[in-house]
Amino acid sequence: MHSRPPADAPRRSWPGGGQIGRLADGLRSLVPYAAAGLLLLALQRSPVNETLNLLLYDLITGLRAAPPGTDKPITIIGIDESDLATYGFPIDDKVLCEAIDRLSAGGAAAIGLDIYRDQGVGPERDCLRRRFRSNSRLVSIFNVAETIGPVPGTPPERRGFNDLVVDPDGVIRRDLVHVAGQNEATVSLPLRLLEVGTGQRALRRRLEKGSEPGPWLEPGSGGYDHLDAAGFQQMLSFHRLGSFHLWNLQDVLGRRPIPPDQIRGHIVLIGSTAPSLRDLFPVPQTRSALGARQLLVPGVEIHAHRLAALMDRYVAGDPRRVRTLPEWVERVAEVLAVVLGIVLGEAFTLLRRSVIVVGLVAMLMVGGAVLLLYNFVWIGLSLPLLGLIAMAGAAWVRRGASSQKQHQQIERLLGQTTSPAVARQLWNQRDGLLSDGRFEGRLLPVTVLMADTCQFTSVSERLSPGDLLDWLNRGMALFVPAITRRGGMVNKFTGDGLLAVFGAPLSSGVESDAKAAIDAALAIQRDVVRLNQELEKEGLPPMSLRLGVHSGAVLAGSMGSSERLEYAVIGDAVNCASRLESLQKDRQTNLCRVLVSSSTRELLPTGLPLEWVDWGTMAVKGRSERLRIWELRGALRKDSAPESALATGP
Repeated sequence: MHSRPPADAPRRSWPGGGQIGRLADGLRSLVPYAAAGLLLLALQRSPVNETLNLLLYDLITGLRAAPPGTDKPITIIGIDESDLATYGFPIDDKVLCEAIDRLSAGGAAAIGLDIYRDQGVGPERDCLRRRFRSNSRLVSIFNVAETIGPVPGTPPERRGFNDLVVDPDGVIRRDLVHVAGQNEATVSLPLRLLEVGTGQRALRRRLEKGSEPGPWLEPGSGGYDHLDAAGFQQMLSFHRLGSFHLWNLQDVLGRRPIPPDQIRGHIVLIGSTAPSLRDLFPVPQTRSALGARQLLVPGVEIHAHRLAALMDRYVAGDPRRVRTLPEWVERVAEVLAVVLGIVLGEAFTLLRRSVIVVGLVAMLMVGGAVLLLYNFVWIGLSLPLLGLIAMAGAAWVRRGASSQKQHQQIERLLGQTTSPAVARQLWNQRDGLLSDGRFEGRLLPVTVLMADTCQFTSVSERLSPGDLLDWLNRGMALFVPAITRRGGMVNKFTGDGLLAVFGAPLSSGVESDAKAAIDAALAIQRDVVRLNQELEKEGLPPMSLRLGVHSGAVLAGSMGSSERLEYAVIGDAVNCASRLESLQKDRQTNLCRVLVSSSTRELLPTGLPLEWVDWGTMAVKGRSERLRIWELRGALRKDSAPESALATGP
């Protein structure tokens, strides 16, 4: 129940102060979420997000089995270190012409020279230019970025640019298949080799029309953030590294015979494989070789992988194409992960359970992303995953701050008047009990126990103030646990007595609350006997009590002002318990008299072996309706009614 401070109180609140306070609390509760949102925004704009996604991509790509390059009609003639030692560097055009002639004679479907020859080498440099003008199976490279031209005289329809798209970390993961709207000469080397080798241009026509199915990469595809996705780009599906048919220049020129079936009908790529020429690139498989020697892949082999991927798309329907979701789907997934993080962070009463569930969901997200990527579907994982964890963490921080505040409120409102078990229940149900830092006023059915010390004035005349307080506290040290261990709450100390409530602020049921109050009264009776035995040995005055127990409805809630609040119980049930305790004080035959109203006795289980003395129906002060009163003397017989059957606690 809320109360207003009096008009002359020294501290006054502003009009609408409660609403302003609630608004301020609401804004403070949003601070952790705002911080988490800023962190995610910074992460999204930093390279960290993309780096994490690419590391996962490299790891799974490296672990996933890849088919051998030997299943494709592709052969690589690699110019290795032994070729350089034999023919020198740069390789003379005459040597290249002889190799081309032998490959052409062997029935190569197409021959791509992945060596720059815009300037001839050697005295017979014209031989290479003549062959590229006349041999319809030869394809010459040029480079757009470095403005390096093809072999002079090569017709436009047999030129191919060998530019590679490299990610910011220097790794080749993507393939620029084609750039639409260019002239006849501007075609990628793999696509040009495929056209020359098969004699078909259907793939390029579909690309120009935009009818070739994707999905093609967009700026935010997969784990990329701000990708330059110009042209038709796809993730490069690598075959097993080093598995293509590979021979060197000396083999072509007769050092050892090349099997005819590795030349006839094959597309042959001639390029550098010698490490000293530094035409080497990292790829996902080499990056993910944890603990192993980091290998680099020659550029000519990169082109072989690109060509093989085009063959999969053009010939075999591309079963290994890495697919990415549309960018808007990725953004929706990120938003859903953020919402899910908030929901899971807030939904569970127990913080530990929330942490466990968020951990399980995070593992499911990682496992799902890995499984999809293993099956050639790549989605960005880092931002949704971190969004889930960051927002759940923000919820935990908010809940921690709120819990600390509520814990302080409960301690301030109830202090140490409840048992640890009841305190845990209060804590678990705090959201339903507290409102604006107070217990809301509620009408509750309870059982009230009022206790008072007999002849306190005469005892105080015999003891010093310090000894008197110690004497009184020795009794309270026994009586309070007898109440709190049975789920009761010591609501207040009344000088030399106390007021206890069973059923507020939490109830176990009206019957259980009444039974707990009677059990507590029996325990106090036993404790008084033991205490007086100790007091007698020490030569101290005996202690006797009067208890009144009554069940009924009370108004319970926080009462007071902002300077001082207490949990108050108000109502006829409290008054009746007080009247029972003080009724006919001279009619006491034992150390602890317990008077119980019929409203409490009727709630007790039938057949309890208790000794009752019927006082009859009596009028009590301040109440028009008479009460039927019983005196509880204790257990009927100790052998037939063991204490363990009467009490719910020690």
